[in-house]
Amino acid sequence: MKYDLEHPVVASIGTEKYKCTVEWRHGKFIADEPESSGGKDKGPDPYTLLLSSLGTCTLATLRMYIDRKGWDVPKIAVSVNMYHEVRDGKTVTVIDRDLNFLSPVTDEQRERMVQIAKVCPISKILEGEIQVRTFAYSDNDESQKHSYTNDDITVVWKPELCRHAARCATQLPTVFNPAVKPWVNMDGATSQEIREQVARCPTGALSIAK
Repeated sequence: MKYDLEHPVVASIGTEKYKCTVEWRHGKFIADEPESSGGKDKGPDPYTLLLSSLGTCTLATLRMYIDRKGWDVPKIAVSVNMYHEVRDGKTVTVIDRDLNFLSPVTDEQRERMVQIAKVCPISKILEGEIQVRTFAYSDNDESQKHSYTNDDITVVWKPELCRHAARCATQLPTVFNPAVKPWVNMDGATSQEIREQVARCPTGALSIAK
């Protein structure tokens, strides 16, 4: 198993209702709830973020396709919204996506781009089978930390964070080998190589002690 993102998206919340700080690979942004839900509307709410994901993925996918075809379509917009309804006792979510080509296109181009939009990566995720796994941990759970050292650096492993992406074992097997005990051999590579590999851990299960 390999995660799609090299570094996970991390969201945190304090005591201010309901301001969340979302950290991604190049920075941070704020998410919030609208005032009608008790927030201050300082950033997009979760539904808006979900729909934005579909909208931006749609546009990026269409732009790649248009550029590959060499078509003269300088600008596209997309409107995305959703509603919920009960069908046979089951709540169904319906997402409507409206494409707006802000320059003339032929009927054939329009139909082809509708089909391309339907297979953008986020569309495929939303219309496929989704499983959400939830793991809980506490930063003060010191009993679950294991340390390995080579007298130069110390690698700390937190099993409760490990999701077995196997990036360490496949990319630096001379150091990380789950088939043996101890599974971390600090003499298997240079300290710099170990540092670089630990930095690639997608979950934070591996870190360098400070």
